[in-house]
Amino acid sequence: MTEQTPVAAPYDILFEPVRIGPFTTKNRFYQVPHCNGMGYRDPSAQAAMRKIKAEGGWSVVCTEQVEIHATSDIAPFIELRIWDDQDLPALKRIADAIHEGGGLAGIELAHNGMNAPNQLSRETPLGPAHLPVAPDTIAPVQARAMSLQDIADLRRWHRNAVRRSLEAGYDVVYVYGAHGYGAPHHFLSRRYNNRTDAYGGSLENRMRLLRELLEDTIEEVAGRAAVACRITVEEEIDGGITREDIEGVLRELGELPDLWDFAMGSWEGDSVTSRFAPEGRQEEFVAGLKKLTTKPVVGVGRFTSPDAMVRQVKAGILDLIGAARPSIADPFLPNKIRDGRLNLIRECIGCNICVSGDLTMSPIRCTQNPSMGEEWRRGWHPERIRAKESDSRVLVVGAGPSGLEAARALGLRGYDVVLAEAGRDLGGRVTAESKLPGLSAWGRVKEYREAVLADLPNVEIYRESPMAAADIVEFGFEHVITATGATWRTDGVARFHTTAMPIDAGMQVLGPDDLFAGRLPDGKKVVVYDDDHYYLGGVVAELLAQQGYDVSIVTTGAQISSWTNNTFEINRIQRRLIENGITRVTDHAVVSVGTGGVRVQDVYAGAERDLDCDAVVMVTARLPREELYLDLLARRDAGEIASVRGIGDSWAPGTIAAAVWSGRRAAEEFDAVLPSNDEVPFRREVTQLA
Repeated sequence: MTEQTPVAAPYDILFEPVRIGPFTTKNRFYQVPHCNGMGYRDPSAQAAMRKIKAEGGWSVVCTEQVEIHATSDIAPFIELRIWDDQDLPALKRIADAIHEGGGLAGIELAHNGMNAPNQLSRETPLGPAHLPVAPDTIAPVQARAMSLQDIADLRRWHRNAVRRSLEAGYDVVYVYGAHGYGAPHHFLSRRYNNRTDAYGGSLENRMRLLRELLEDTIEEVAGRAAVACRITVEEEIDGGITREDIEGVLRELGELPDLWDFAMGSWEGDSVTSRFAPEGRQEEFVAGLKKLTTKPVVGVGRFTSPDAMVRQVKAGILDLIGAARPSIADPFLPNKIRDGRLNLIRECIGCNICVSGDLTMSPIRCTQNPSMGEEWRRGWHPERIRAKESDSRVLVVGAGPSGLEAARALGLRGYDVVLAEAGRDLGGRVTAESKLPGLSAWGRVKEYREAVLADLPNVEIYRESPMAAADIVEFGFEHVITATGATWRTDGVARFHTTAMPIDAGMQVLGPDDLFAGRLPDGKKVVVYDDDHYYLGGVVAELLAQQGYDVSIVTTGAQISSWTNNTFEINRIQRRLIENGITRVTDHAVVSVGTGGVRVQDVYAGAERDLDCDAVVMVTARLPREELYLDLLARRDAGEIASVRGIGDSWAPGTIAAAVWSGRRAAEEFDAVLPSNDEVPFRREVTQLA
């Protein structure tokens, strides 16, 4: 690997090399395998994404899990495959890109066992026992208890995948048994393994498949690649893998692979959001395991603080700082630590919008890093952007997430930018929402952009500067971007109701904007109506409960904040609501609001009943603040200004990630020759017909 300039204390230890089998890393930063919603469908996009991480200083950059056989099919999820030689060109493209970026390429070979419903291949799922497929796929499918011949077949398929991985150019080859996904995990866990043969019962027997796959892989690579093992250290469920189990595995197998990658027994447990867990949450489960092997170990913990990284290395907890989410938020995190640019680290906020890409089978995205997933499709880079193409001056109205990002990106392009914010504080909805229970880390969206803007002399920021269209024309601004946000509706309009519901004028009805402004309900009994289905309804209910209110939350969904199933929060949200004494009324819609309560309706049967309350908080739909944009649009058509563009929530309310992405897109497309509306505005890979 390329030699690096020595780094001064206190972070020099993070840039020491680590020996992994036949290779030596350039530092201790290791991008562990992570899914991305692109997989076999978008290999060029994935290759570009992984290459940029290698450029950013990650010494090892891994794929996601790669299915080794048609009996390991986890459709509809879109992962990579190494079923046969047809898959090699895509895999080779990714490995080559990582090498071009200066990193070692790792591939996580996976037979998903009982997590593979095989809905595409229609092969019979395989596992240690006759049990339904688990843990993430609910399907009317059961796995068949593997025979000794099935186990022999699995070993052969895995060996074939190892051989193909070497042919594709990978440097680190994984045996995968973590997160409840890999077959070795299912055999190791008493929860799934009730066998009475040589692969069941004792720990020695339950680890037999893992041992055999490791030995097969070591024999097949024959020193040409490093062998890594990703393994569950704690299943966090009754009857699952325990600390005693993993210690026993390490005592027996600790010297077999070249690297141990420690993970939790579920992806949800490995990637807890910042709302429910601090940085370094896995330390309590990993600490002390390194003493049981002489081989290097890597672990994760949503590491964003270099000091936390240094402490774990010095304490002998980890040899390599593993990351998925922090490497998504800032692919250049290692280089920024190396160069002393800590204030410019784009810290992960732990919102898990990245996870939602895989869960919704769509390209990965990130609240902090709008270029994530767009590296190949649109040519975006997290640290570089094309230079300005004119001497135009741009006014950005509104300093919420979209306005801050537009100003940042335009400023980096070299344009003179004026950012006008009506209020005193920057950040818009980010500033407001980061004050809610558990969401303080979300303030990093604003803090990162403020830090960048402070270093840009060509960007001027004006606070407490509301702008009307007449003011903008009078001041001579020719190019305007409006980022004026949105307001939460209080009339009940959202998904269930598309027109306003009956509301008695005598009842106090509030929205999230009222709570952000410090206006709390009168009385003590409050109904929260959540027809938004993302995080805010549950957070608002939690806030009110903490303020001493008797809270009921009504939702048309089967669970509160149902979309957070895609961010791995849904179970923790239900538990938090229960712990706070909040009454959950699911599968119901509020259909009217009276003076002393609300009427709710069962969304399936139509039965109605009344709930008493003193106030109602609506978390429903939003309306864009588009008045300024529409006024400026008319003035543009009249020739008073040259251009106007609406972005973020003021264009179409969505997630914070969508708002930031919208700001980046506006900056990228300013002064550019754009495709017509009839053309696809990004590159895509189209399947070649046989």
